Amino acid sequence: MIEAALLFAAACYGVALLLDLWRIVLGPDAADRILALDTMVINVIALLVLYGIWRGTAIYFEAAMLVAMVGFVSTVAYCRFLLRSDIIE
Repeated sequence: MIEAALLFAAACYGVALLLDLWRIVLGPDAADRILALDTMVINVIALLVLYGIWRGTAIYFEAAMLVAMVGFVSTVAYCRFLLRSDIIE
């Protein structure tokens, strides 16, 4: 039963990733693209956690933490670049 729930959740997050990609490509504004990129990072984290549950190993949870940190830093850097046209002052 847990395998079916994991498969359903992974399929839902896969569809969410495709919708985020659609918003990144066709977003009307740069802020929409940043928000879609941040949401895509969250969906990838969820997929890594689901895969870790399915495999029964803890290494994927650590990978999810690394993706979360890199995703946060990349979102902040991209926002700073759009606001000031410079990342490092």
